[in-house]
Amino acid sequence: MATSLDKIRPRHPEKVNNPDSPSPRKPDWIRVKAPNSEEYFRTKGLMRELSLNTVCEEAACPNIGECWSQRHATMMILGSVCTRACAFCNVATGKPNRLDPHEPEHVAEAVSKLGLRHIVITSVDRDDLDDGGAAHFAEVINKIREVAPDTTIEILTPDFLRKDGALEVVVDARPDVFNHNLETVPRLYPSVRPGAKYFHSLNLLRQVKEVDPTIFTKSGLMVGLGENLEEVVQVMDDMRSADIDFLTIGQYLQPTPKHHPIDRFITPNEFEDLKSHAIAKGFLLVSATPLTRSSYHADEDFKKLAEERLKRVSKASS
Repeated sequence: MATSLDKIRPRHPEKVNNPDSPSPRKPDWIRVKAPNSEEYFRTKGLMRELSLNTVCEEAACPNIGECWSQRHATMMILGSVCTRACAFCNVATGKPNRLDPHEPEHVAEAVSKLGLRHIVITSVDRDDLDDGGAAHFAEVINKIREVAPDTTIEILTPDFLRKDGALEVVVDARPDVFNHNLETVPRLYPSVRPGAKYFHSLNLLRQVKEVDPTIFTKSGLMVGLGENLEEVVQVMDDMRSADIDFLTIGQYLQPTPKHHPIDRFITPNEFEDLKSHAIAKGFLLVSATPLTRSSYHADEDFKKLAEERLKRVSKASS
């Protein structure tokens, strides 16, 4: 008899990795409407006015129309050029420009003008900087606190590989959520994320909890890169061993034919099964859908995180 594990095991007929079709046709459940609302263009105009980068644009996020129409944007600091060359990412790779000293003020101004209750701040990798950009992250957090003290702040950081003390600088600025994506299973790191180390990324999140247990930790996975179910379940276990609170799982979409190919499209029912497995592992919150991305619905999800923690604390004390 088939088990729930068998249901989401990759099956060869569903594979789409074909050298003659490097950019396979998206299934119906992965398609989104082109952005055209007035709020979308207002948000875009504000980003241009303040010379801000967003991961929404740089990473070609499929949810940009929905999010920007709701005045939600994920700011990308430390420039728009990354020192890494991850095979899944659409952000430009090369020699970065100098840091913009006014960027923290501009990000804070955007948060204020958009009236955000929750903001997500991410960045490119900056291996060229002594601290990997940690002090800049902290300054952005502090500037937002000055102009919008009631806004909750979520950061999505690089791995700060070989940057001793960088993590502590960011944690000391006390973001509400510290996110760092593991992205994929360990076996695929050499081809998908060659500049990173799986266990370093995992330990980064573990260390956040050790330094400040009150900060929510979060991490994400892409599926459809060639991983199998057992590997995904093992990553879930690894995350829980690091006391990660929130797991996101979304479909990998190949930005261009030069990027890592899609192995297969995961169906919505399979995502539901993955979510069930993750919830059983004990995460405070799990988001697993084809269009799930790290910052998708981050505002609403932060409320759910806080509520779930309060429920568990109340239950433990009763």
